[in-house]
Amino acid sequence: MSHNIIILSICIISSNFLFSQDTFSIVAVDSITGEVGSAGASCVDLFQAGLPTDDFLGVLVPGVGAINTQAYYLVANQNNATNKMQQGLTPTQIIQWLVANDVQGNSAIRQYGITALINGSPQAAAHTGTATNNYKNHILGPNYSIQGNILLGQQILDSMESRFLAEEGDLACKLMAALQGANIVGADTRCAANGTSSLFAFVKVAQPADAMNSPSFIASVRTPNNSGIEPIDSLQSIFSQMHTCSEASIEELLNKDKELVKIIDFMGRETNFKPNTALIFIYSDGTRERVIKLAD
Repeated sequence: MSHNIIILSICIISSNFLFSQDTFSIVAVDSITGEVGSAGASCVDLFQAGLPTDDFLGVLVPGVGAINTQAYYLVANQNNATNKMQQGLTPTQIIQWLVANDVQGNSAIRQYGITALINGSPQAAAHTGTATNNYKNHILGPNYSIQGNILLGQQILDSMESRFLAEEGDLACKLMAALQGANIVGADTRCAANGTSSLFAFVKVAQPADAMNSPSFIASVRTPNNSGIEPIDSLQSIFSQMHTCSEASIEELLNKDKELVKIIDFMGRETNFKPNTALIFIYSDGTRERVIKLAD
């Protein structure tokens, strides 16, 4: 994947700074490629907030993991989480530390999603504070965490998870698909009057050899309040110009010249082919492919 950075900005950046409340996001890792990624969106006008980047809520530690810090976002908590990940703590240990050591002593208003590769195996953990704004919740998978607050409802998180799992492309494609799962007017309820899901959106992925704070892939969009511009649609347009998500059918995968040796699930357990299930095909030449085939 080439080093690509595109940021779409609409309107003029304000000089005002605001610690904002953020809504739906996802962090994920790929245990095959070692990639780590983050994506998210929120109904916060970043022009008024005066933030220089649109991807501030996500931190990627190349080859290790990803951290999303949201709800009542505080950069000091985010920095602490990053330090703990670099020290080798697991996602669960980082969450426990953050809850016990909130910089303002108020972890009840925070929300975190963390995933990491621990000895090559994916782990995920999350925290949704009891005092974050409703609707709030998180979903954990073997290699991902999806979280949100000020949501239309649980259906936003469920849709993000469904789209993430169904996408057959690489990690960047899966993260973009997850955001499309929340492309619903009022997904962040504050944006219902704007006719959009949110006001900014981003997706970024770091490869193991990337430098800290310099991911191989990043795309983001910010739009002003009352513009009526859907940032996830704008982000998808940018994404599609930067990156291709291939969609191989199960028949194409099975009819390759190389021989299929075995099929494993995302926990590394050998299994038979199953529809509606994310699987990994391992071939005689040592290559692997992630596969999910939805039942008709």
